[in-house]
Amino acid sequence: MVTLELMKAISAAFNSRDVDRIVSFFAEDGVFCLSRGPEPVGRTLRGKETIRKALADRFVQIPDMRWVNEEYILAGDRAVSVWTVRGKGSDGEELNYQGCDIYTFKDDKIVHKNTFWKIVENRELL
Repeated sequence: MVTLELMKAISAAFNSRDVDRIVSFFAEDGVFCLSRGPEPVGRTLRGKETIRKALADRFVQIPDMRWVNEEYILAGDRAVSVWTVRGKGSDGEELNYQGCDIYTFKDDKIVHKNTFWKIVENRELL
């Protein structure tokens, strides 16, 4: 069963931007579906090495990326974290989006993490 302590530890790892610390929570064959990308699920990362590389690249692009206002919903081997992501990208993009992650665990390791976040657009276009 997933615990609140485990979820808080995962969140702390992401907020530390320490890629090795983050990846230690994933199973060797873990899957991480990013919120953006060329696929219907965003971009699928498979395996620790692929996840490590993508996160390292992301933190170069957004060095102050952080997640705040976190809350958690736990259900057996599944969990949802709800948060606001903040930071400023090297391209000037200001991140201030609400989002959530849906997790599946096996033996206290993440086997699947699916990230969703709101995209704030120009109100005139809506």
